[in-house]
Amino acid sequence: MRSFDAWKRKQLKNPAVKKAYDALEEEFALINELLSARSGAKLTQAQVARRMGTSQSAVARIESGRTPSLTSLRKYARAVGRKVEIKLSRTG
Repeated sequence: MRSFDAWKRKQLKNPAVKKAYDALEEEFALINELLSARSGAKLTQAQVARRMGTSQSAVARIESGRTPSLTSLRKYARAVGRKVEIKLSRTG
């Protein structure tokens, strides 16, 4: 993992890469929340998929950052014992 972290630090020194990376902050935060919730529930993608009534590949797509629908987010949240909360915050 160290080599990835070193590579990432090096890449983020490039202003264009940093700008693109920062633009994805919200997507990264959502992915982190999803993965943390599933991990905390001690479930595999396949188990979440069964609980959602979908395929493991659909769960993988949700966790990979493809923008899920609110309906899919709710199903995922229920499958891992959570609920969805949405809030708009001020910028800056």
